[in-house]
Amino acid sequence: MPGILSKTRTTLEMIKWEHSIFALPFALTAVLLAANGLPRWRTLAWILVAMVAARSCAMAFNRWADAELDATNPRTRSRAIPAGLLSRQFVLGFTVIMALAFVAASAELNRLTLYLSPLVLTVLLGYSYMKRVTRWSHLVLGLALGLAPSAAWIAVRGNLDARILVLTAAVTLWAGGFDVLYACQDYEHDSAVGLYSLPRAVGIPKAFWAARAMHLTMLGLLVWFGLLFHFLAFGWVGIAAVALLLAYEHSIVSPRDLRRLNAAFFTMNGVIAMVFLAFVAADLWLRS
Repeated sequence: MPGILSKTRTTLEMIKWEHSIFALPFALTAVLLAANGLPRWRTLAWILVAMVAARSCAMAFNRWADAELDATNPRTRSRAIPAGLLSRQFVLGFTVIMALAFVAASAELNRLTLYLSPLVLTVLLGYSYMKRVTRWSHLVLGLALGLAPSAAWIAVRGNLDARILVLTAAVTLWAGGFDVLYACQDYEHDSAVGLYSLPRAVGIPKAFWAARAMHLTMLGLLVWFGLLFHFLAFGWVGIAAVALLLAYEHSIVSPRDLRRLNAAFFTMNGVIAMVFLAFVAADLWLRS
């Protein structure tokens, strides 16, 4: 039993389950808008299962695919596989189980979610190899998170409304921009082993400007999204709050000082996602 508990704890740490808070609030935002309030509890439960399974599958596969690269990077060599805490076979098996759980949850939602589940898995798993071929892998990671609101909408409605694609684009740029900043930590390692990234291609200062441009565009898309869904006061306050939080995040890191990057990337991003969900929920409550 102690061995099982230890392996479970290591697995949860490996997939960073607490970071599910990044995409989940945006998915729940789409759920509330699609249902014009709360959906059926059964639908909500299967959406949560699908979200957790998909993210766990993607993170585990990334650790499996990058195990050898992680072992050469001082920042990542303490991860579960390079440190010998979990075997590659175990992690691959966990990936397969989570992929099957995601497909099963998709089948419980509706036919379209089932049909699209292999495409979603292709994006989620494909990201792990993008850094080997293109400097724009950050946007593929962003898309992996950005698919969440569109997938959640389909889960509730059984069809896709083009308006929700605006939120998908916004989340894609939000996550992609911060992945650009996060990759600045690995500039020297990526250059040494031949991995592609925007910081490696254009340098860290220009990469910062690219991330800022992505986040400014993301805010523009949120404004468009608010117009499409006829936000009232709470919705617009939520977008303003996101803008202020993004400005704060960019103020605490710079090309010359990356020490607070983890605080910006992990803590504040979770706050941004939750704040946006809370204000959209309040906006819907105001309408009812």
